[in-house]
Amino acid sequence: MSNAAHKILIVDDDEDILDLLSYNLSKEGYQVFQAKDGIEALEVAKLKLPELIILDIMMPRMDGVEACRLMRKEAELAKAHIIFLTARIEEYSEVAAFDSGADDFISKPIKPRALLSRVNSYFKRSDKKEEHAGVLEMGNLIINRISYSVTLEGKKITLPRKEFELLYFLAKKPEEVFNRETLLKNIWGSDVYVLARTVDVHIRKIREKIGDNFISTVKGVGYKFEANE
Repeated sequence: MSNAAHKILIVDDDEDILDLLSYNLSKEGYQVFQAKDGIEALEVAKLKLPELIILDIMMPRMDGVEACRLMRKEAELAKAHIIFLTARIEEYSEVAAFDSGADDFISKPIKPRALLSRVNSYFKRSDKKEEHAGVLEMGNLIINRISYSVTLEGKKITLPRKEFELLYFLAKKPEEVFNRETLLKNIWGSDVYVLARTVDVHIRKIREKIGDNFISTVKGVGYKFEANE
């Protein structure tokens, strides 16, 4: 799949940043859309359905964290990859970002080459994963990688992309225990730096949606998917 087929939404109240990122991403061949605050971002995202959203945290009218939460409630945006962009470097900002449903976190000042490398790497992994799509049926839980959907007892459950990928990865190898480092490497990639607790946040959010019976914690080691409900 060519870069031209991929759509990216950039959200920031700083026009210089919008112009800088738009120029570099467009030059790389991506379709780029812009928004200047969270409210506009929601409108553009629903209209254009971007695969990747680069979202600033501190913005007028609606900040990035709230915008991300609302986006994750929209079924058509559940598969979108969301990267937070912020000048704030406190650890709680990163935790809040991931807790709202984000996939990655980049601190300002922005280095265009580093950002391009991360974006290209994401789409490369994403395209490769689509080629190996499949369906897992685990009792009353169905995980469909083709449609990125989860069905529990006949009811469709919406999971953001990273939550889905984490669940799918664990479910592919039931009863096998994975530590946080392995999960981070396989779901977020080795070129993305995120805190180990990010895995814990995503596991908690998955359990909130499908219950506590499917993923168990192996104390001092990591997590595993239970073969039997």
